[in-house]
Amino acid sequence: MPPMPTPIVLETEPIAPASHAWLADRVELLRRPYQDRAALLADLPRAAGLLVRTYTIVDRALLDHAPDLRVVARAGVGLDNIDLDACRARSITVVHTPDSNSQSVVEFVAWALIAHTRSIRTLNTDYTPDHWHEIRHAASTERSLVGQTLGILGLGRIGSRVAALASSLGMRVQYHDLLDIPPHERAGAEPVLMEQLVRTSDAISIHVDGRASNRYLINTDTFSMMKPDALFINAARGPIVDPSAAMQFATNNPLARIVLDVHDPEPLNNPELLALPNVTLTPHIASGTQQAKEAMSWVVRDLVRVLEGQQPEHRAV
Repeated sequence: MPPMPTPIVLETEPIAPASHAWLADRVELLRRPYQDRAALLADLPRAAGLLVRTYTIVDRALLDHAPDLRVVARAGVGLDNIDLDACRARSITVVHTPDSNSQSVVEFVAWALIAHTRSIRTLNTDYTPDHWHEIRHAASTERSLVGQTLGILGLGRIGSRVAALASSLGMRVQYHDLLDIPPHERAGAEPVLMEQLVRTSDAISIHVDGRASNRYLINTDTFSMMKPDALFINAARGPIVDPSAAMQFATNNPLARIVLDVHDPEPLNNPELLALPNVTLTPHIASGTQQAKEAMSWVVRDLVRVLEGQQPEHRAV
């Protein structure tokens, strides 16, 4: 019998070099950037696998061009850019890396909490001993994180780790989640209703997924309930927060602090939001450590397992 043909896999967004080389040794790997949709659609009919990250939209229209597709591999955690029902209906397996970037996001939230509570001043080449007392006085902040209340919206893999971190820093932690989280998995956080969380938290950190029902979950009504000096952090998904509502809240409450790592849409194009002094914007980098990127990229192992007829370790569909 003739040998089985080498399966074709389309890579639409770059992954780490080591995992890319590993995969290229086992399949016919073609780079087809998601921005060049014509080239992507031209090769989809031949593809057995599709390797994506954040910005490739795998919807019914795309899948209609992929009659032989067997697996979609998401190098990352969230799956809101993939139509899971459409994949299920076509018997296409979806794999991802659910815990690959959790710690990186937790570290980002830790930075946001500390950097926007403490005014840390450093000495540089302009410093002279005459500035010593002036700098020390300017760096004195009104309070620390100890005794403040952190509200966590979504107590999953990342949210629970943020809860443990905040507790260790002396914060009181409360959370709201659609699921009934067993007490031993709450990391000391107290369950509360959504409205109570928003009204009573000194800081709020978002850790829910990007499902359609969560679009603009944080809106004008939500912001209107927050404390006027609240610290609000979103390192989850951009469409969870209405950017116009965030801008209005920051404008009306100069003591409030807003940290947005994810945006709607991306790339960010909002000069008015960029101009606000109490808003900190970062370019979707909460999970952006090389360690996390490499861990996400090894989704290729599950991709190959599926193509070889084996069971993947992290199957979403």
